[in-house]
Amino acid sequence: MTVDSAAERVYNGLRSRGTRWPARAFSSWGFLLSLVGVATTVAATLMVQWKKQAQGKTHRVYEGLWMSCSGNERTTCESHESLLKLPTEVQATRAVMLLSIFLSTVALLVSTVGMKCTRFMDGKNESKSTTAMIGGIMLVISGLLTLIITSWYVKMIVQKFHSSNQLQSFEFGKAVFVSWVGGLLTMAGGTFLSCRRCSRSESPESRNSTLHRPTTNAKSNYV
Repeated sequence: MTVDSAAERVYNGLRSRGTRWPARAFSSWGFLLSLVGVATTVAATLMVQWKKQAQGKTHRVYEGLWMSCSGNERTTCESHESLLKLPTEVQATRAVMLLSIFLSTVALLVSTVGMKCTRFMDGKNESKSTTAMIGGIMLVISGLLTLIITSWYVKMIVQKFHSSNQLQSFEFGKAVFVSWVGGLLTMAGGTFLSCRRCSRSESPESRNSTLHRPTTNAKSNYV
C-alpha cells in the first residue's frame, strides 16, 4: 500500500461518516502533525535518557547521544569528549537522527510552499499540489528513519543487556519512547501532505453541478 492510497483511505473514511475536510484544513492538519513530530524528534535527540543504569536504590546513570549524567540527590553531567570512543549504536543513532531532523526541516519548508493556505505559486494549483506531495514524502522518509534507527538502538541495548552482567548493563530509557512518538507523528503528517487526491480542491464543474441542480419545470404547473 502506497502512502497516497493509505491517506486517501483515511480521507474517504471520514467522508463516508459525513465529515467534510476542505483541502486547506487537510493540509494544515498534516503540517501541524509534522511540526509537532519534528519538535518531538529534536527533543528526543537532546534528551539524556537514551539508556539508564541503576546502581543501588538511589544512584542512577543516564547516557544520551551527547552527554552522560550520574548521581542521586545531585546529578552531574559530562559531554561526550571523543566521537571515536563512543559505542557504535550511539554514533549511528546520532548521525541518523541529525539526518532525519535536517530532512524534515527542509520538508517543512517545501510543504509550506505547496500548502493551499499559503500564497506561494498562486494560480499554479498543480505545481502547489506537487510541491506539497514532495514535502510530504520527505517527511514520511524522515519519520521512517527515526523509527528505524530508534528500534535498532533498542535492539542493540537489549542484546548487550542479555549478553553482559545485568548488574553492569544498561536499559533503554524514556528518550526512546519520545523518539518513536516523534517519528510516528512526522510520518502521519507527511502522509496527509503527500496525498494529492485527499487535498485536491473541488473542481468548478462539480461545484456548479451541485449549486445548479435541475428543478421541476415551473411551466408544468400551469395550463
